[in-house]
Amino acid sequence: MGFPGTWMTESQSVVYRVVPKCACSTIGQIMYYSDHGTFFDGDIHDAAEGMHKWAIEESQPLIKANVKTRTSYTFTCVRNPYTRVLSSFFDKICGIQRNGKRYRGNLVPLLIQKYGVEVGGPEGQDDFDQIKSFRRFLLFVRDTIRWRRPMEPDIHWSAMSGHVSTFIVNGGRYNKIFWTEQFNEGMQDVLDHINTAHPVDLSSIPRFNESEGHGPKRLHPVEDYFDDLSMHLMKEIYHRDFALFKYDFDNPANKMPIGEIDLAEVHAKLGD
Repeated sequence: MGFPGTWMTESQSVVYRVVPKCACSTIGQIMYYSDHGTFFDGDIHDAAEGMHKWAIEESQPLIKANVKTRTSYTFTCVRNPYTRVLSSFFDKICGIQRNGKRYRGNLVPLLIQKYGVEVGGPEGQDDFDQIKSFRRFLLFVRDTIRWRRPMEPDIHWSAMSGHVSTFIVNGGRYNKIFWTEQFNEGMQDVLDHINTAHPVDLSSIPRFNESEGHGPKRLHPVEDYFDDLSMHLMKEIYHRDFALFKYDFDNPANKMPIGEIDLAEVHAKLGD
């Protein structure tokens, strides 16, 4: 039993279950700052010290002991499924990554060949039909999630409920789940519940959007990317995300939640 994707401050003031594409870079930097009074120099995902992460072997016993005894305040953060999958497309598929290469090597050539996806040329900066390419990408996402082919689903577009549930199934429990769309209010509530070595003023914290500038800019409103078939695919892939995290499936133009997250419901439905 493990807790993949779980980060904890060195002081064990707080535990966070990372959900990719949901402000995780900013959250990680806030956690780091709350312990050290400075931000990590670089992408927080690369930090191998200064914070406990499940991916670091020495951190695992500490995280496991904390989560099992529910010692620390524990939270995660979610995002509208429509904007999240769009962000994954522009960042991971169309964009050049930090290392100067395409994400996951042969993934983009496979998408071009098998699904007819265009990505804006070798540098991701050429004009292309974003809407047509995104809809083809969405077919690929459905295939990876439904049939696990032509590859296993990637963490950046697999359902948020899947990420959130591994923590619950293995014995963890959340004190708070908040929305990226109301980030400051949600993060402030977390900070109000914990003791930090260094005070955090959210109004002065920069947004650490590590994917910014990787790929082409989105040219159209969110709703333009989703026709009737795309929405059908979204329901098939992300129906639990819409239901549990209270997002508006019927209106892709509305990125804001339409109800309150019920933690008891989340634990009950994702704890199987």
